[in-house]
Amino acid sequence: MITKYVAFCCLLTAVTAASVLAEPGPSEISAHLIKAGLTDDNPATPSADAAVDQSQPCAGVSFSRGLKYGESDLNVLDVATSDSKDTSPRPVLMFVAGESFAGEGGMPAAAVQDQAMCFAARNGMVGVKVNYRLAPVNPWPAGARDVAAAASWIYENIDLFGGNHTEIVAVGYSVGAFHVASLLAHPEFQVHDSDLAAAVLVSGIYHSGAEASDAEKSYFGADASKYQERSAFPGILNIDIPILLAWSALDPPRLVTQGEGLKQRLCNSLTHCPHTTVLKSRDSLAAAFGSDPASGSLAGPTLELVREIEARGLP
Repeated sequence: MITKYVAFCCLLTAVTAASVLAEPGPSEISAHLIKAGLTDDNPATPSADAAVDQSQPCAGVSFSRGLKYGESDLNVLDVATSDSKDTSPRPVLMFVAGESFAGEGGMPAAAVQDQAMCFAARNGMVGVKVNYRLAPVNPWPAGARDVAAAASWIYENIDLFGGNHTEIVAVGYSVGAFHVASLLAHPEFQVHDSDLAAAVLVSGIYHSGAEASDAEKSYFGADASKYQERSAFPGILNIDIPILLAWSALDPPRLVTQGEGLKQRLCNSLTHCPHTTVLKSRDSLAAAFGSDPASGSLAGPTLELVREIEARGLP
């Protein structure tokens, strides 16, 4: 632990704390910082006491980029923290997003994910964005294994960023929702210290069937007889951590059915009904966490879930 802090502090002397605007440009990272997993995008850091500008959701937020959590070049994550002077350990939102199970376009745009991380940082939390391996090169269960490895890394290292490793809330968005749900449902994929305090599952597919897309088949395999055992059922019905389940009224009918079906199964299980939110729109991960309550945002319900987790640690 001492060695870890010494190495971290030494690297920080070579890096100026950074703040990133709402639409950050490509990161220019030197070779030694890539290796260390610490980088900042903009040397100009505004005062932490400056007034909050809602038009710049990432003002007053610093990023550490490209931290390795696994062996693959795709096993990297980013961490976002606010410039607040508060030193108390903060809850962690771990974002696992995905547009597709396969292909180069499987991950959402970095700037969109950054804004979701900034929602966490500017609301007294630490934001973490997880990149993971995609099919067809990395089929099932690569996604769940990567989420487990990332959670383990966060547990062991997030204290360096002011995070509380006992308050990790995984936010699975679209394909990422399946990977988070799959990790919860399959204990065999979990690794040392990969436990989650809660999960937010947004517009996910939790069980594939005959209607599976080509991208789904590239991840789950061509043999549909194996889809049941590779789904989130029945394992997810046995977990006891809080779950916030969401989908959009504008989602394709299949996604709405998947969300409603998971809710019904959880409510009929021996554990508990999930918290549920129906979003009015779901244009992107960032939009799902917008600040306008009238939009049916996940912001309020997610903050309530985090406060519920925090309250458990109070005397």
